[in-house]
Amino acid sequence: MDLADALPLGELAAAFAALPVFPLFDTAYFIISVLYLKYEPGAVEMSRKSPFASWLCAMLHCFGSYILADLLLGEAPMGHFSHNSSVILATAVWYLIFFCPMNLFYKCVSFLPVKLIFVAMKEVVRVRKIAAGVHHAHHLYHHGWFVMLATGWVKGSGVALMSNFEQLLRGVWKPETNEILHMSFPTKASLYGTVLFTLQQTHWLPISEANLIFFFTMFMIVCKVFMTATHSHASPFAPLENLICPVLFGSVSSGHPSHHHDHHGASHEVSHPPPPPAKSKEELNEGTRKRKAKKAE
Repeated sequence: MDLADALPLGELAAAFAALPVFPLFDTAYFIISVLYLKYEPGAVEMSRKSPFASWLCAMLHCFGSYILADLLLGEAPMGHFSHNSSVILATAVWYLIFFCPMNLFYKCVSFLPVKLIFVAMKEVVRVRKIAAGVHHAHHLYHHGWFVMLATGWVKGSGVALMSNFEQLLRGVWKPETNEILHMSFPTKASLYGTVLFTLQQTHWLPISEANLIFFFTMFMIVCKVFMTATHSHASPFAPLENLICPVLFGSVSSGHPSHHHDHHGASHEVSHPPPPPAKSKEELNEGTRKRKAKKAE
């Protein structure tokens, strides 16, 4: 029996899980997503030069997770664009953020207290998408744990995972910013959350889906609001990862000591070339005689 169901908190969690995300929470999700697009270098200039490319990038930021999840499950990637109300709402948000006179809408939604509210509301949508992705994959592949994990993960962080493709639309290519190589907090949190929801769907985690949605949403809201308010990029998972990862996977320096030594040795030789060999006494005397001869001339 789920302990939270026996407490008044269980009713609150059930009511919270039943809240509709459209249009209120979806609007907040679109606002924060398009705000992050506008923060990208060159995004404002691109919106003036090519509004259509800017709109496509905005749609990827708003619906990229749905597109990627549909591709993984072999469904139509354009299926979510059949929801005209969502597409029109996202388009209206994009237009107001980029083209509102005197940037009034952008100034209002980027004002920190208001932005923190939208950030919290966005995390509500993110967790719902993770839960819906795992549930949908469980319905299609009842015993496919890895399918559930992949679907829930891309539903929660598909925009970040498609960042390189979105950069190409903006004429930028930065392969070193690959999200899989350098995971941000939302991507890691979506992965860990997907594990929890997969365990819950397969009845390995004794908690109801509504309670898990409530508790994980509260965790995401607290973390993201704090990180946004303090402009911090430090992951709350870092202390635990620093303890566990060296034990399970080894440290970076101990993996290839000889290669590490050779690499730094080579760089040391390049940056500090060896000094020229010392001249003999005869060569020094010869140089002195030549200088005296030139002065005499």
